[in-house]
Amino acid sequence: MMEPLTLQSPVWQRWHDRWRHRFTEWQTWRRHLHRHPELAFQEEATATFVAERLRALGLTPQTGWAKTGVVASITGTLGAGPTIALRADMDALPIEEANTFAHRSCHPGRMHACGHDGHTAMLLAAAETIAAEPDFAGTVVFLFQPAEEGGGGARVMVEEGVLDAFAIDEIYALHNWPGLPVGTFAVHTGSVMAGTKSFDLTFRASGTHAAMPHLGADLIVAASQFVTYVQSAISRRIPPTEAAVFSVTQFHGGTAYNVLPDRITLAGTVRAFSDATMLHIIETATHLATAIAASVGAETEWRWHDGYPPTVNDATAAENAARTAVTVVGAERVLRDQPPSMGAEDFAYFLQKRPGAYLWIGNGPGEGGCVLHNSRYDFNDAILPLGAAFWWRLVRDRLASEG
Repeated sequence: MMEPLTLQSPVWQRWHDRWRHRFTEWQTWRRHLHRHPELAFQEEATATFVAERLRALGLTPQTGWAKTGVVASITGTLGAGPTIALRADMDALPIEEANTFAHRSCHPGRMHACGHDGHTAMLLAAAETIAAEPDFAGTVVFLFQPAEEGGGGARVMVEEGVLDAFAIDEIYALHNWPGLPVGTFAVHTGSVMAGTKSFDLTFRASGTHAAMPHLGADLIVAASQFVTYVQSAISRRIPPTEAAVFSVTQFHGGTAYNVLPDRITLAGTVRAFSDATMLHIIETATHLATAIAASVGAETEWRWHDGYPPTVNDATAAENAARTAVTVVGAERVLRDQPPSMGAEDFAYFLQKRPGAYLWIGNGPGEGGCVLHNSRYDFNDAILPLGAAFWWRLVRDRLASEG
């Protein structure tokens, strides 16, 4: 059984001691960002904070990517080489924070409930350490991305040409993961996060008096049958080896006690790890809804909304990242067998265009509600030096001089 990593453990002390004189400052950055959360495409103060610290390192950040994104680069001193990008997301969530510590959000209804404050601080710390020791061959790009939480900031940056503008060859990202011990990294070969779509499904028919249901259609019954049967349909039509989620999260209809409504609207989300499975889910649900509606003389209308595509690591890039993680925390702390998450991540858009990998870094046990998208979440500052160490080491591994 893996020994829990404590702040006294040699692995943690190795990296903490290396940058002991900087840890307090990095923690101050992270907590400042936590106190001042900003929502998707509104990260103006965050972008200013990031750009100021990059300029203090002697870098020349470009601002305004996807409105509030910030990008800067460092070319090593050991000659030509490839270009790798390191990405951090910056946006917060529309959640009222329940924590009472001193660095809790000072903006009502907004909080960093997913650790993007920590991701940003870790990448700033990495930029500082890399700028201080640019002994590598090639270029590293620091990509601070807005609007991961539903806004698709990665997609916008790709569309604006950031990958070509900086001639990026590979791209990597870290996300903290509550439930994984501090001092661990999880590296997936293939799928890491699911692709998503959301939907609105409307059942329509003639309404009628509730005392005379034979004169119209009972859409309450029809829609309820769909909600019940769609789970069985998905489990029987989708191969058991393929992960598939179809969740109805809203049910709207009716305005009176004695009227069967002429309209019922359902809404929800669909998750899958491949486009083929996603299509199979949609076809199965559509067929079922049409059949149930026809049985009561009703019609259906679907509106589908694209979410994020599946996040799929490049196999070679994943192996590269895993080897780096081993040098940082040891082989026993690099987890290769973690199941992928049915959550979604817009880093997928970068991985559709360039080889790369998306890793999880352990944030600790997640006790007391310290889980992602929870009002009591907080990023674990103890992992700041570990994240910075991973980025610092990855640059040296991927941009090693051939000489």
